[in-house]
Amino acid sequence: MSDAVGSDELQVEIVEREACFRGFYALDRLRLRHSLFRGGMGPEISRELFVRHDAVCVLPYDPQRDCVVAIEQFRVGALDKSARPWLLEPVAGLIDKGESPEAVAYREAQEEAGVTLQALWPVTSYYPSPGGSDERVYLFVGRCDSQGVGGLHGLAEEGEDIRVHVMAFDQALAAMQAGRFDNAASIIALQWLALNREQLRQVWR
Repeated sequence: MSDAVGSDELQVEIVEREACFRGFYALDRLRLRHSLFRGGMGPEISRELFVRHDAVCVLPYDPQRDCVVAIEQFRVGALDKSARPWLLEPVAGLIDKGESPEAVAYREAQEEAGVTLQALWPVTSYYPSPGGSDERVYLFVGRCDSQGVGGLHGLAEEGEDIRVHVMAFDQALAAMQAGRFDNAASIIALQWLALNREQLRQVWR
C-alpha cells in the first residue's frame, strides 16, 4: 500500500518502506515517486534513509570574558578523510523521547564540558544532511561563566573522552577560518555569533 504526503502542489507517494537495519541508529529503504516542478509525477526511485534521533548543539559563550567553550573528541566519521579525526565542536547530544531541546542543551553542557549554562539563545534548526538522513539539529548559544572551565570530561559508560577548550572569540573565529572548526554546527554557531555578538553581550551583561 502506498502513502502520499506533501502539500497540494507537491506530493510524495511512498510505494514501499523497508526496515533494513535496526540498532542504535536505523536504516530504511524507500521506493517512492514525487512531484516534478514541470508537472506530473516522476518515475519510481529507490533511496536509503539513515534514521537518527534529532540532536542539540550548543556553543557556550561567556559575555563577560568574550570567550567560547569548545570540546574536542574523536569522531569516526572523520577517520578516512582527516589526518586528525579529533574535532573541535560545540557541546552536543541526542534528544531522548519526551525531552525538550533546551533540556538536552543544559544537560550536555554539564556532562561534556563541566559548564553550567545560565541562559539559552536559539540560533536555528536545520537538516545537516537531508539527502540521506532525517536528523534535525537544534542549535543554541548558551550563556556561561568560563572561569575555571577546562580539563577532561565525558561519560565513560558512553565511551566519551572529551577535552575542553576555552577560547577568546577572536581566536575561535580565526581557528574556524583556518579550518580547525570543520563541522556544520561549529561554523554556523560561530558565524551567527560574529553577526550577533554585540547584541548578545548587551542583553546578557
